[in-house]
Amino acid sequence: MKLALLFTALASVSLPAAPALILHHGKVVTVDKNFSIAEAVAINADGRIEAVGSNDDVLKLKGQGSQLIDLGGKTLLPGLMDSHVHPGAAMIEFDHEIPTMETIAEVLAYLSERVKVSKPGDLISVRQIFITRLEEKRYPTREELDRIAPNNPVVFSTGPDSMLNSLALKLGGYSRDYKVPAGSAGKMEVDVLGEPTGLLRSLSHNVKAPTSTKSPTAEDTYRRTVELFHDYNSVGLTTVADRDSSLKQCELYQKMLAKGDLTVRMRPSPGIPSMSLWPACEKAIDEVIQHPLTKEDPMLQIIGTKVYLDGGMLTGSSWMLEPWGISEAYGITDAQYRGVQKIPADRLKQLVEKVTDSGLQFTAHSVGDAAVQLLIDTYEAVDAQRPGSVRAARSSVTHCNFMHPDSIAKAAKLGVCIDLQPIWLHMDGRTLTGHFGSERMSRFQPLRACFDQKVIVGGGSDHMQKIGSFRSINPYNPWLGMWTSITRKARKLDQPVHAENALTREEAIRLYTSNNAFLLKSEKNTGSLEPGKLADIILLDRDPLTCPIDDLVQTQVLKTWLGGKLVFEKK
Repeated sequence: MKLALLFTALASVSLPAAPALILHHGKVVTVDKNFSIAEAVAINADGRIEAVGSNDDVLKLKGQGSQLIDLGGKTLLPGLMDSHVHPGAAMIEFDHEIPTMETIAEVLAYLSERVKVSKPGDLISVRQIFITRLEEKRYPTREELDRIAPNNPVVFSTGPDSMLNSLALKLGGYSRDYKVPAGSAGKMEVDVLGEPTGLLRSLSHNVKAPTSTKSPTAEDTYRRTVELFHDYNSVGLTTVADRDSSLKQCELYQKMLAKGDLTVRMRPSPGIPSMSLWPACEKAIDEVIQHPLTKEDPMLQIIGTKVYLDGGMLTGSSWMLEPWGISEAYGITDAQYRGVQKIPADRLKQLVEKVTDSGLQFTAHSVGDAAVQLLIDTYEAVDAQRPGSVRAARSSVTHCNFMHPDSIAKAAKLGVCIDLQPIWLHMDGRTLTGHFGSERMSRFQPLRACFDQKVIVGGGSDHMQKIGSFRSINPYNPWLGMWTSITRKARKLDQPVHAENALTREEAIRLYTSNNAFLLKSEKNTGSLEPGKLADIILLDRDPLTCPIDDLVQTQVLKTWLGGKLVFEKK
């Protein structure tokens, strides 16, 4: 009788379930606080890490249903994160493929081909061919655009700025008598006779004309976005932040999640119309604050809002502490021109207060050192009234390309995070160095100073066009981003751009893992390989800590797991 009761008692005790998956005999780069290296990882059926350690210790946990994968000495890393993407990039080539353009001749050839397949009067446009990346380092001129398209309006847009041909200027109402709308920070450039050159700075063009390009259906958008996210997985990305998202776009992500098609963890920051009348602006912020997706969720969570404080570094309109300097390439003729400030200081403070009080992350596109300084000074003023609020909300600066040393020190003191794109140094360092000179470029992406002062910097791409990690604008290959942050090498430039600002390999990995996890409010679940965290893991074909540094760019991801589920495997 007693023996039977004992058996009954033992049967009622639920033994711990064996791991669903064990990855063993590898080099497990955990990216924990101490950057520990282990040999094996056990993952439970809920997609979380059960154990990390030696092969012997982890393999002891195996059970009858455990899947075992021998890594053969290969390297595991936490899934990588991109702090700044625009998934609408998936739709840019829906109508037709857009070639890579690196010269004015290639730009004009592409536009000429578009004229051939369009009707007279149709709008011909191209976006985000940055002049810093063209051999001539300039905009195509109004006359050049007229010559290839005398009967079509042409708009060459890059960042917030555009070059228009004569017909586009006429249709948009841009004559010598045009007045920039009150409250706009935009500018229409004119020649010595007062005639428009065609260049509009931070002005949304008003060219009304039909277009012959086809429009995608909702199903097309869904399908191509899924395709893009799978490509993100193929380079090791398991979490991305949609900066300047919309609540409508969030509905798409909700649908993908419900159907099991969302293969990256999504952290949207909806854009806010910062210069609307305050009641409208406040209403837009409230809609974000009250949205159900602001609740903590590891898969899909609205983490904050985004606005635009200045223009573009690649287009000659970022707001700088010192004048840009006269430049034919950027079309700058005013020796005192310092770029474009889009939001006055008093409105910026209103925005920061409103968003920060809600606990959401405020961030602003701030490229130039003047814009960065104003934003961080505004955070300082808000934090003085509400101590600790800026740090608690993970308040951020987006892009942050030029930073005065004082801004770095204040960011460290306040707990301000930075969303930075190392790839810009590689793609644009040559042109920027040629324009600003070596001394001013010492403030360009000062990663070493930020890391030394414990400022949390997350690595992003600002991916905005095309699918393909190297061919995209901007390239979203995180290995290229890591390599750039380590070497500070710019293409077509024979020496690094201030090598003293370089990171170590460990720091470069943190840029795309643990740092981004903190920036994106997901450090409880992701960013490192530790027990209890979600099993977002990538298997690599080489060891990024020891491979020849110039081979790092060619790193291939062999497998990507999201929450223990395989979402990519290299064929």
